Amino acid sequence: MSYLIAIIILALAIPIGFFLKWITKEEIESGKKYFKALFISAFLLSLFVLLIPIEYNLKISSFFALLFMAIVSFMSWWK
Repeated sequence: MSYLIAIIILALAIPIGFFLKWITKEEIESGKKYFKALFISAFLLSLFVLLIPIEYNLKISSFFALLFMAIVSFMSWWK
């Protein structure tokens, strides 16, 4: 059940990213490289979190939080 909620929240990252892009059009153009860097770093960190030996609940929550950040930043600078 908790994975289903996490997947629903991750799916909500897509419209949130597009909403942020729509609200902050001028800032996105000047900060596009930062959103790209945030996407790459959050995505790589989310994969790294899966490999380090920490408590399972902390690992999963960190993974989903970083993946949420990666998706929002990707949707903000994409296209």
